[in-house]
Amino acid sequence: VQLQASGGGLVQAGGSLRLSCAASGRTFSSYGMGWFRQAPGKEREFVATISRSGNTAYSDSVKGRFTISRDNAKNTVYLQMNSLKPEDTAVYYCAAEIIGGWGDSRPSEYHYWGQGTQVTVSS
Repeated sequence: VQLQASGGGLVQAGGSLRLSCAASGRTFSSYGMGWFRQAPGKEREFVATISRSGNTAYSDSVKGRFTISRDNAKNTVYLQMNSLKPEDTAVYYCAAEIIGGWGDSRPSEYHYWGQGTQVTVSS
């Protein structure tokens, strides 16, 4: 499984971005997918996850501002980010959990990772 994240960039506080993560493989619909982020000097942290059945979960820091979704016909998962804050600045990674398809907030449960895309929010 190969994951290609895109859509990052520089945006002012209060703005929006949509990240995309395109996956290879013929069984994307069975994967749980997640978004994580890592800021300089900090550990990788959970952002959002979506299960194969479409159930979603979010970290408290992004709940109500970010939305994760998937398009199985396009083998793509999205992260719509609204009301961005400077503290959202990080490299964002998508990940695939291919065993149970549940998705998870723990990075250790994921089997494949994308290369990351930089999101910078200016104040």
